[in-house]
Amino acid sequence: MNTGIWAKAAFGFLFVIFAVSTTATAQLKVDVTRGSVDPVPIAIPDFVPVEDIETSTGSLSDIGASIGEVITSNLVSTGLFRAIDQNAFIEQVTAAPTRPRFNAWRPLAAQALVTGRLQILANGNLRVEFRLWDVVGELQMEGVGYNTPASNWRRIAHVISDRIYTRLTGEAGYFDTRIVYIAEQGDALNRIKRLAIMDQDGANQQFLTDGSYLVLTPRFSPNRQEITFLSYFNDKPRVYLFNILSNRFEVLGDFPSMTFSPRFSPDGNKVVMSLAEDGNSDVYVMDLRTREVTRLTNDPGIDTSPSYSPDGRHIVFNSDRGGSQQLYVMDPDGDNVQRISFGRGRYATPVWSPRGDLIAFTKIGDRKFRIGVMRPDGKGERLLTDAYQDEGPTWSPNGRVLMFFRTPPYDNAGNGGKPSLWSVDLTGYNEHKVPTPYDASDPAWSPPLPVTTR
Repeated sequence: MNTGIWAKAAFGFLFVIFAVSTTATAQLKVDVTRGSVDPVPIAIPDFVPVEDIETSTGSLSDIGASIGEVITSNLVSTGLFRAIDQNAFIEQVTAAPTRPRFNAWRPLAAQALVTGRLQILANGNLRVEFRLWDVVGELQMEGVGYNTPASNWRRIAHVISDRIYTRLTGEAGYFDTRIVYIAEQGDALNRIKRLAIMDQDGANQQFLTDGSYLVLTPRFSPNRQEITFLSYFNDKPRVYLFNILSNRFEVLGDFPSMTFSPRFSPDGNKVVMSLAEDGNSDVYVMDLRTREVTRLTNDPGIDTSPSYSPDGRHIVFNSDRGGSQQLYVMDPDGDNVQRISFGRGRYATPVWSPRGDLIAFTKIGDRKFRIGVMRPDGKGERLLTDAYQDEGPTWSPNGRVLMFFRTPPYDNAGNGGKPSLWSVDLTGYNEHKVPTPYDASDPAWSPPLPVTTR
């Protein structure tokens, strides 16, 4: 099975070298649960080199500017922060680890300030230090340093973004993550679909397959850097397991019938999927250690798109066993099946939030596909998007943002019909397009990448 080359530099080691937090009188806090709010003004100057030298990745001053740009883009993309224009800055930040002059930032209405410096160590690694300041309270809220290869500067920016987001909101960050998706090219009769992976902001695009065979429904393991997906390699539909770090593919099972919609269990030791046989689809689970396959549903209806709850105690799936496509929840052994959706229209592609509090889904009705959420008991249903065709939601690791793919209708000239990736937060107010080099569908969000402390 031919594969693309995954750049392991994207997973380059990252060591925390110091960490300082101040909490005594800190008052600055951002509420992520409200809808339309005024974003918090935050100042993010370029990170300043102790000595501006050239590296194989570029000059330290250019790297420092790029780190600031990535942090700014990450925070602004949440809709919770507004970056203050650098042209308005009164104080020039230096590499010296000194307190800022807060009276130079208050006239800009800045509530938070991020400062950083970087240098090349004797071993050739890049050291990046940053500090988060509460301008109103005049105190340091966070101070962290990282030691990593210079080529890994973008990941440092994502990790710092996570620290800032967590410190100001109280929620876990989601910037140091990956998205796996299906990259699409060509016309409808000659569509090439490749497995692709990228940073959550669209950077570091890589192809994992070469397009010589069809790939569908990639899904990340919740606790490992592994992907499961459906492939028609040699015209046989099979479920595969791909390890990103080792760049190795493995067939989970050679089933005589159609297999699709694979998803991992919370512990990563099982994969739940649908198998179609004689025109009927049911839910099965495979133990990855023993390769034993167990049937969970046995109904004349079509049961598909299973997804575990984060505690592993339940599975949600969609089924037309009641006459229309609805959502059902069952125990992990297939017992106690309960219908939870009762709204108008049909429901598809359910996926449980990592927080356990919500289930996201695609709702089909009124000639539209929309992304929505409901509680696990079916109550509190809310639709977050309202476009022509939005489907395939996937959760950020902190359970606050959903990514999905949107397909516009064809116009009279035959244009349209090309899918792209979008994200929306749980308020439904902050929606934006995720950049990809080609048409894109069926995204899946990774768990956070590991950061080693020393």
